[in-house]
Amino acid sequence: MEWKAVQTVMLLTLSNSFMVVAWYGHLKSAEWGWSSKLGLFALILISWGIAFFEYIFQVPANRIGSDLHGGPFSLIQLKVLQEVITLVVFVVFTVVVFRNERFRTDHLIAFALLVLAVYFAFRK
Repeated sequence: MEWKAVQTVMLLTLSNSFMVVAWYGHLKSAEWGWSSKLGLFALILISWGIAFFEYIFQVPANRIGSDLHGGPFSLIQLKVLQEVITLVVFVVFTVVVFRNERFRTDHLIAFALLVLAVYFAFRK
């Protein structure tokens, strides 16, 4: 695999890790006590602060990975790759942080279909 492709996947993984925490972490934070005193607007600001780091990794990932800047991926390939990485990061986050969530067969089928989307997006 080309180094730019590896960099792109690594940066997208880091980016999506911050995104998932920003979008879903506050759902678990009620158990920590301190966030129960915060209003929705404060939680939004905290999430924006976390999401800032998402963009620090997302923008370079897209720039390095894009064939418009010498990278190995078309825009469509980048988007499909990013969506699957998002799903993988989300599943890991859900299993580790939200231990009471259970994945059903339908969820696994949906995941398989997204992986098929990557296959078709990258097929020559």
